[in-house]
Amino acid sequence: MNDKGSYKNKFDSCPLTFALNLIGGKWRLPIIWSLHKNETMRYNELKRDIQGITNMMLTQALKELESYGIINRKQFMEIPPRVEYSLTDNGESLIPALKALANWGDKMKSLPHIW
Repeated sequence: MNDKGSYKNKFDSCPLTFALNLIGGKWRLPIIWSLHKNETMRYNELKRDIQGITNMMLTQALKELESYGIINRKQFMEIPPRVEYSLTDNGESLIPALKALANWGDKMKSLPHIW
């Protein structure tokens, strides 16, 4: 343990572990993928597109992804207020890696299961 009380290990400085911590979790990848497919979406469009996500989880994941610089949140000063979400350049640069990972996963699914 360090002096702040959090556990440290040899993977803490690994860039892959860092990246997976940013995009990991049940809802972050579906949000990223939905925004990639649709470019710009409003909150309720995202909610409809991602089956099973609650308002609380969608709000939390959007805030986290925005704080990580993966998505943009653009608020329009209108009545009623309108907010749109889209991927940042950093978010878009993640897509080729996600596609490669999806292709790998597809290949792994077709292998005889040994587990």
